[in-house]
Amino acid sequence: MSQELRLLADVGGTNARFALESGLGLADVEVLACADYPSLGEAMRAYLANARSRGLAVETVRHAAIAIANPVEGDEVKMTNHHWSFSIEGLRQEQGLATLLVVNDFAALAMSLPHLLEDGRQRIGGGVELPGRPIGLIGPGTGLGVSGVIPAGKRWIALAGEGGHVSFSPANREEVAILEALWGEFGHVSAERLLSGMGLELIHWARTGKRIGAPEITGAALDGSSQDCAGTVEIFCAVLGSVAGNVALTLGATGGMYIGGGIVPRLGQLFTNSAFRARFEDKGRLSPYLARIPTYLITEQYPALRGVSAMLADHLATHP
Repeated sequence: MSQELRLLADVGGTNARFALESGLGLADVEVLACADYPSLGEAMRAYLANARSRGLAVETVRHAAIAIANPVEGDEVKMTNHHWSFSIEGLRQEQGLATLLVVNDFAALAMSLPHLLEDGRQRIGGGVELPGRPIGLIGPGTGLGVSGVIPAGKRWIALAGEGGHVSFSPANREEVAILEALWGEFGHVSAERLLSGMGLELIHWARTGKRIGAPEITGAALDGSSQDCAGTVEIFCAVLGSVAGNVALTLGATGGMYIGGGIVPRLGQLFTNSAFRARFEDKGRLSPYLARIPTYLITEQYPALRGVSAMLADHLATHP
């Protein structure tokens, strides 16, 4: 592969996904565990060394873009859900790059949404998407990501925010009891406290007094071996519906509301049969408005890489 390659990465609190991009699209996607590397720079060098060993011309890489699970508000980036921290300019120089674009991971994921094909998403419930309207995004994983894209002429503009840290608002007495239990532990209780891997564990602890890991909770719910675990997953899905409805109302996301992140795709029928959609629509006088907005589960494997690719192309076009 002799043409110039671009390096793309989607860095979460647990895994970093890397790819090289040419005019033919994405190639050599590799997932590295963040915990295996002392720094993002080390992970980048490991990926490029692996790609070189597979015969790819990594010496042609001059431009790179990283989507990261963190606010990006200046040169210094310190991850919220992992210990990596770095200077963007310092990392650019260290890696010998002409361009290093670093953006919020959910802004990158949002940029992929207008381009998702039908086989890259699964509809949950009713509604009809309106073309050329704002699109919303929410995704529970290591943390809770929230974003969206707004149309601007022929372009889309991604929103980079920290909506996962809005205050959690209970919708029934059981959720009030969960909130009270978490108040005692944390003081402020954000949506992310419930809608994340740790959130599953905290919901289960608040309901049952038992502290077990998220994989054990979802596993026991999926195989039907624990009604307590099934109840925890049901509450998780219901709360996700309420918070997704809040995001859709805030953005006016009549172009659709999407669910990303690493947790929900693993839930299968537990999610599709849950109260998610009912709670999404349950907004009093605005319920008919929400009922018209379709909700989708993202099923494409690496959508954030495609989104950050679009952001890098746009950046290079406007900053040649």
